[in-house]
Amino acid sequence: MTETGSSGPEVVEFLKHLADERQLSPNTVTAYARDLAQLESFLGEYLGRASWQWSDSEVDRLALRAFLGWCGRQGLSKRSAARKLAAARTFFRFLQAEERIDSSPGRAVRGPKLDKRLPGHLSRGDVEDVFAFAERAAAENTLSGTRTLLIMELLYGSGLRLSELHGLDVGVLDERSKSVRVLGKGRKERIVPVTDAALRALGRYALRRAEVADRTSGPLLLNARGGRLSRRSIQETVRKCFEVAAGARGLSAHALRHSFATHLLEAGADLLAVKELLGHVSLSTTQIYTHTSKERLLRVYRQAHPRST
Repeated sequence: MTETGSSGPEVVEFLKHLADERQLSPNTVTAYARDLAQLESFLGEYLGRASWQWSDSEVDRLALRAFLGWCGRQGLSKRSAARKLAAARTFFRFLQAEERIDSSPGRAVRGPKLDKRLPGHLSRGDVEDVFAFAERAAAENTLSGTRTLLIMELLYGSGLRLSELHGLDVGVLDERSKSVRVLGKGRKERIVPVTDAALRALGRYALRRAEVADRTSGPLLLNARGGRLSRRSIQETVRKCFEVAAGARGLSAHALRHSFATHLLEAGADLLAVKELLGHVSLSTTQIYTHTSKERLLRVYRQAHPRST
């Protein structure tokens, strides 16, 4: 590791900038720190000396290209290598803005070409199976059972991210307007519609929640001790529901958000509207779901049209 190290002043200031000014999540900041630590370690070996600075002329485009080559030799996927390059570019832009370097070496480095990866999602039949299981759990009228149904209704019915669901507090679901106020990536707030089914699930869950905590304040999703339900527990709840549907097994909780977007687009929803519902900054991020819909249309065409083959 070099003198700058992951605890060096430039990196420390950058990570503080991400956390305080850009208000990125702790997990995202940790990922940046990990990627930059690997870059620093590589540069120490690449430059052949223990003492170097980010402003050194040898920390250039060729050095970053060599870093991408190193990522490949370590067995990292193209997607992981691209993420590390993106972290380096963001860091160098920060250094340039702070006048620590004259120009960013990352601007001239082309990242690895990524294959378009369609997000995992549930079929409509899988959704029916999964929610039938969640409904049976809620019928037990326990804290855990009623909470399971509410989790599933909000993840699929409103397209929430797991982190957004985890951070919900009592009072953010407005039953009159049938909406929920969530804090998304970059601490950006948005209002998302809530289904009637989710509101019914909330009513059943609220009775059981009141047995372990105050009705009017605190986290929405509680564990049996009255504390905020962990992200791991939410993931485990979804995993148990997914086990009943063959097409859902092995998928993560995020698959419900993917299913939310895919099923809306398949039903003819406007792409810009779906973008706003998901809280995406760029339309290109939302467009991945149009590929999913096109794949389905092509599959139906090939199976149904007599002259498709």
